[in-house]
Amino acid sequence: MGGPGSERPVSLASGAGVSAALRSLGVDVVEVDVHGPNFELPPGIDLVFNVIHGTFGEDGQLQRILEARGVPYTGEGVAGSELAIDKIATKRRLLERGVPTALFEVLRGDEQPTLPLPFVLKAPKEGSSVGVYIVREQGEIEARLRDVRSYASEILVEEYVSGRELTVGILGETALPVVEISPKQGFYDFKNKYPFLNPQAAGADHWCPAPLEPEIARNVQKMALAAHRALGLEVYSRVDFLLSEKMGPVVLEINTIPGMTQVSLLPEAAAAAGISYAQLCAEVITRSLQRPSAK
Repeated sequence: MGGPGSERPVSLASGAGVSAALRSLGVDVVEVDVHGPNFELPPGIDLVFNVIHGTFGEDGQLQRILEARGVPYTGEGVAGSELAIDKIATKRRLLERGVPTALFEVLRGDEQPTLPLPFVLKAPKEGSSVGVYIVREQGEIEARLRDVRSYASEILVEEYVSGRELTVGILGETALPVVEISPKQGFYDFKNKYPFLNPQAAGADHWCPAPLEPEIARNVQKMALAAHRALGLEVYSRVDFLLSEKMGPVVLEINTIPGMTQVSLLPEAAAAAGISYAQLCAEVITRSLQRPSAK
């Protein structure tokens, strides 16, 4: 838990929740607060339950270290982690596999966006909407580009798609009920995602199952599974969408270590499917030990 990246406080909250859940199942749990690659594990560890979101924990780095040490871990392997954390590589893979996603371009160096306003600027390897800006006015572009370049040398520019914000949790080969998110103010950024970390934030309302026509809900779940499979994922993920009136559902990104805090979306979707928080943690462990690449 923890990690050196921008999502450290979220990871600590996820770790506290997972630890309590596993202890309720009789598991002997040791919490390891990771600050970098030189972390130490107590002797006799059978499995690492990884809840380090974003940098280091979700991008393949931690996975490589644990494999070198011969320690099993939860979640995706190195290849799936490296692919899913990279929004640019993910979008290219989705397009190759015919999964709908928004138009985009990649900026390097001092290159300027060519997509028409409004558009979205994204740091390609951050999570929890860190380094994400919706740009609506010409005068905003330079300042926002500087902000995103503080996170990454490459910038993802996406066409702005307006619509309902949806997300689907995937557990193995099962799509969980669709969740709809409605930010009370602005968009679903870091502050609105985690109001317990940001008391001044407006937060967001969640509905699960989302109030959708059954056919639309099934289509979104089917598309989430297609995105999960397109990246070769094996254990669990959370696929984020925008539901556009003109374009239908559009995949935004795929998270391989979704939040496990008290306000996180994956546990909410699991609960709607009759899976308790503790059962969800146990299922993640079981599926992680069974994934082909773990063997």
